[in-house]
Amino acid sequence: MQLAILPPQDVTVWRSRLQAERKQLKESFERNGDAPTLLRGQCRMVDQLLKDIWKQFQLPGDLCLIAVGGYGRGELYPQSDVDLLFLLPEGEEATLEPVLEKLVGYLWDLGLAIGHSVRTLPECLEEASKDVTVQTNLIESRLLAGSKQRYQEFLKRVFSGLNAVAFFDAKMREQTQRHNRFNDTAYNLEPNLKESPGGLRDLQNIAWIARAASVPASWHGLMKEGLLSSQECRQIRLNERLLQNLRIRLHYLSNRREDRLLFDHQDTLARTLGLARSEHLMQQFYRCARFVSLMNEILLQSLKSIVHPEQSIRVDLDENFVARGHWLEARTEDLFKQKPQTILQAFLTLQHNKQLTGMGPATIRQLWHARHTINKSFRANPENRKNFMRILRAQDGILHALRRMHRYDVLGRYIPAFGRITGQMQHDLFHVYTVDEHTLNVMRNMRRYSEARNAHEFPLCSRLFSEFERPEVLYLAVLFHDIAKGRGGDHSTLGAVDAEAFCREHALPEEDAKLVVWLVEQHLLMSATAQHQDISDPEVIAKFARKMGDVRHLNALYLLTVADIRGTSPGVWNAWKSRLLESLYHTALRHLHGKLLDIAQEIAAKQKDALKVLGYYDVTEEACRPLWKYLDDEYFLKLDAKEIAWQTRLLLTHVETAQAIVRARLSPAGDGIQVMIYTRDRDDLFARICGFFERMGYNIVEARIHTTRHGYALDSFLILDQSDRSVRYSDLIAYIERELTPRLTASTPPEPPLAGRISRRLKHFPMTPSVTIKPDERSSKHVLSLVAGDRPGLLSRVAQVLLKHGASLHTARINTLGNRAEDTLMISGHRSATLPQREIEEIEQELLRVL
Repeated sequence: MQLAILPPQDVTVWRSRLQAERKQLKESFERNGDAPTLLRGQCRMVDQLLKDIWKQFQLPGDLCLIAVGGYGRGELYPQSDVDLLFLLPEGEEATLEPVLEKLVGYLWDLGLAIGHSVRTLPECLEEASKDVTVQTNLIESRLLAGSKQRYQEFLKRVFSGLNAVAFFDAKMREQTQRHNRFNDTAYNLEPNLKESPGGLRDLQNIAWIARAASVPASWHGLMKEGLLSSQECRQIRLNERLLQNLRIRLHYLSNRREDRLLFDHQDTLARTLGLARSEHLMQQFYRCARFVSLMNEILLQSLKSIVHPEQSIRVDLDENFVARGHWLEARTEDLFKQKPQTILQAFLTLQHNKQLTGMGPATIRQLWHARHTINKSFRANPENRKNFMRILRAQDGILHALRRMHRYDVLGRYIPAFGRITGQMQHDLFHVYTVDEHTLNVMRNMRRYSEARNAHEFPLCSRLFSEFERPEVLYLAVLFHDIAKGRGGDHSTLGAVDAEAFCREHALPEEDAKLVVWLVEQHLLMSATAQHQDISDPEVIAKFARKMGDVRHLNALYLLTVADIRGTSPGVWNAWKSRLLESLYHTALRHLHGKLLDIAQEIAAKQKDALKVLGYYDVTEEACRPLWKYLDDEYFLKLDAKEIAWQTRLLLTHVETAQAIVRARLSPAGDGIQVMIYTRDRDDLFARICGFFERMGYNIVEARIHTTRHGYALDSFLILDQSDRSVRYSDLIAYIERELTPRLTASTPPEPPLAGRISRRLKHFPMTPSVTIKPDERSSKHVLSLVAGDRPGLLSRVAQVLLKHGASLHTARINTLGNRAEDTLMISGHRSATLPQREIEEIEQELLRVL
């Protein structure tokens, strides 16, 4: 069987027709913005094109061309695939498949992105029985050409093989897994219009399950079945159209199948919709996603009752609520409007009845419609205030309660300031969630400390939390720590004012209220101290401990700090930050217990512990003296005993070596590679090292620069790979030791800084760099602090500027938060001389220019 003979210009003719019709549809959409009309128009256009082309091929009449998936549903987005099923007569596969492959190639040539399968009916049924995605595609189908009789038999067999219970369970598992890929939230800063919770897929899932349950799959049909009110039907259509509209515009804007609301497109999309700022667009999306998630929850629970018609026993809980199966239900249809105080009681009742997994659909719907009763008088009601605090003081279910309250628009109405940060974008280059979602992530982290099964994750946090009396203090600090973001001014100070008023209104004991306010005001202090100051300096520790005042404040701030950093984005937390914060905590704790840091005693203790480790390698104290005599107090203060032992063991026989020594190992902290460098000191050493690691694609997160008394550099670097590449660490370590060593003593100048591409986020939200150089309070050195957008070659640029001005580097704290670099370097003039003011100003200006 052969293709019909087609004139050579046919593909060009079809392509021209397709392009012209696409252009016409696009222009019409740009005029009226009618998403459903565009989607139907796209389908009609492709339908007719396929039918016309089909006629030109000599194909048997019992072959079927079937539209499936989104195209079968009647929704075709500008850059989406055209999903087709070629349904073959049995026994003719070998003859027809080569012809159909040529047909598909022909369709690709004329400009259609075809997703296709070629199957017989038994093959369709077999694939559908194994894969719910295939089954879903098949129940959304339309016959385009071919045998109507064969298609009707296809439909009959597909739907007769559809087990509604198994299909429901599979689609719910699929939805849960999909939501988990997005951390179960729509409040990502770059959400996916199709796949994110609250996106188009959540609406489609309702229709699929409805169809499997033999319920009308349209919104109007669900309304007629009593599953949607007329108002909800209108709202769900409006929100669906918003998502469709945005997705269509994204496809046109990016000229590809792009479903993510990337920063690259947010401003342009906002302008096409007549919005002044991208933040307004995103607020619209988040409100839409919240409503879609609500309807998804209500309708899927309602459909579950149809698919799983279990006879649930009603159990009376109290005068307002009953339990039916695993759901909490209100006794009356207007409970929340008639008795608004029961709104918070509902969440409290859920907490106290662990057998319940949520609220029934009618109760959720009633709660949603009653949310407007949460007003000033509601918030002033003593009983409501007590109930809110009871929720925070409960043993279990606190996070679930707060997330439900947020999902049903209760939390933001009870705490209006929280309502104002709902959907609040953050363009600080390291948060990946909106402010409200970040806050709830921090609450999740805090709650994990309370669960014994999670104690292995953060043992110190779990122990401190278990000993912390009245943990509602911590929960309130979490709720308010970022609540004033977006107002202008210092959000810590403004948030502390809100927290103080809330604590006063909710009758917290004065001591607890003061601690909440202090935590909100100081929630950035511990991370700033650990990451930007020298925590081996006794004065730094003393100053920090004085600000803590007592152990309860220290414990609370440590718990909040760890939870907060881990809640910003998945990539910000690492073992280096963990080690820094834990070290600061323990040192400050000793100070608060009166064990003040005595430098001589500290050094003696570290040397003793290091010698104990070295003893396992038969290294004596006598053998260490030739090296240790060249190391000053600062060296022993900054390194822990195990690292001192490691470096000593490696350098014992190389104290006066003329060769550079580079040794690397997996970091004892848990993440990354630790690299030790020992070589005769030279001015361009730091620039050479930075350039090498940057070209490897590794970030330096910590640099300890030490110059021995006999003129050698003894430096230690901690480097992290920010990519997801898989490496063999033995090979990586060997590579570093082999390749870096000759570069340290080369006579050629250091390589110029990398000029790689900056991140998309930094490109769209550029930040003005900040550089300050101030005298160190305890030495003749200077502290260089810089904040800038992180980019390839940043540290090399800094090193080159310092080299140019003859400045020496002593220590470096390299703190990368997402796309934001916050680095602190201790510098001086040549041979530790004081930098002249003029030189300082020139360095500052040049750094600002290169950053």
